[in-house]
Amino acid sequence: MPPIPRITVWNEFWHERNDPAVAAVYPDGIHGAVAAALREHGLGEVRTATLDEPEHGLSEAVLEATDVLFWWGHRKHDAVSDAVVARVQARVLQGMGLVVLHSGHYSKIFRRLTGTACTLDYRVAGERERLWVVSPGHPVAQGLGRFFELGREEMYGEPFAIPEPDALVFISWFEGGEVFRSGCCYTRGRGRIFYFRPGHETFPTYHDPAVRRVLANAARWATPEAPAHEPPANVRRDPIEPIGR
Repeated sequence: MPPIPRITVWNEFWHERNDPAVAAVYPDGIHGAVAAALREHGLGEVRTATLDEPEHGLSEAVLEATDVLFWWGHRKHDAVSDAVVARVQARVLQGMGLVVLHSGHYSKIFRRLTGTACTLDYRVAGERERLWVVSPGHPVAQGLGRFFELGREEMYGEPFAIPEPDALVFISWFEGGEVFRSGCCYTRGRGRIFYFRPGHETFPTYHDPAVRRVLANAARWATPEAPAHEPPANVRRDPIEPIGR
């Protein structure tokens, strides 16, 4: 049986406390909706953390007890401590999975791990989004059909300034005509990273059954096969075979 991951869902938790329209859609916070989606798919060991907690809720102890970290950010990217970002990066390199959601594309941690600008085109018009499954055999696409649709979403459009993904699972088409790489897989060190585009705060995206399935699939895919641990240091080795002179 695959291991049951220990999951932490991180969210700024700013919009929900400052915009009544967002609070109406996500009364328990975006982190609460994501955590509920994971639990309903059998991923029971889920905790949440938010920006205003000490160390943003991501202390060394919390990260040591996390196999997969979900990250939703938007307005407060610059408020995230560089020390916490470095701590998360180190854990990813050691093997912790990272699932980056929606505007988290511009978070410090995603930009640091990709090494690129991560810029894109965008428009908030509440338009239809169709997500095509372009890698139907990928574990993140398990249980989905050829595509699924969201009735109202923010548009993200190409060009998306990211490295070429190791695998591309979803491509979005928007009612206004743009397309976007919406499900991108990477490996950094021992850690697996999945970027998943949908999730604008004023739309009920994280209540959608297909989206909730993707979140659970991504958590399972990003779970390390062995417990994450410190990578080995440089080691001087004697030769296995005699070296001729």
